[in-house]
Amino acid sequence: MTGRALVTCRDAGRTYGRGPAAVVAVHGTNCRVHADDRIAVMGPSGSGKSTLLHLMAGLEQPTTGEVVWPWHTDAAGPRARVRARAMAIGVVFQSPSLIATLDVAENTGLPLVLAGESADRARVRALAALERVGVADLADRLPDDISGGQAQRVAVARVLAARPRLVLADEPTGRLDRTTGRHVVDVLLAAVDEIGAALVVSTHDPSVGERLRTRWTMRDGRLLLHPDGGTP
Repeated sequence: MTGRALVTCRDAGRTYGRGPAAVVAVHGTNCRVHADDRIAVMGPSGSGKSTLLHLMAGLEQPTTGEVVWPWHTDAAGPRARVRARAMAIGVVFQSPSLIATLDVAENTGLPLVLAGESADRARVRALAALERVGVADLADRLPDDISGGQAQRVAVARVLAARPRLVLADEPTGRLDRTTGRHVVDVLLAAVDEIGAALVVSTHDPSVGERLRTRWTMRDGRLLLHPDGGTP
């Protein structure tokens, strides 16, 4: 890992609820992701992997510590910083994340439209991204008319169209059979290589984890030491 960190967690933790009913999803965690990283966050369901990725994405706020995105501090004002972060971080979710009433091309280009891109320009970029992941022929279909594997490719295309600096994929193969999951990982790795983005994937599947250069382990909300004794 080289260069400036894209995201840094400084004793960042997340607790849900208060008092005796409080649940600590992520204990105080220190880690960072650099521009050339390919990281698998490994661990069983409920270990805190998804929550850690959501903290990195800014989708959830830490209840202890902080999460910092050093590259977007130059944006003027809090709204500008939020917008800059949203465009620079792409998230691929495990659960279906396509809007049922929009066709595949519209779903792919939606983040660009929300960021101020014209609908025509967003469609051009969406179609190019769909072509890169091999599903351009689905552009006019609705999400209900495509398979789970195809939907995940569309989700990758949506990220690719925005050309983020950091891609966070939360159990992207968790709802897919092994063959389809392998193809989705192929597409995801090719996409981040093409746009030069860092990649962090949460997974409980060793066959997915072994395809990334670096592996972190989470257990009971704690990010553990690397096998070589190093820290994330």
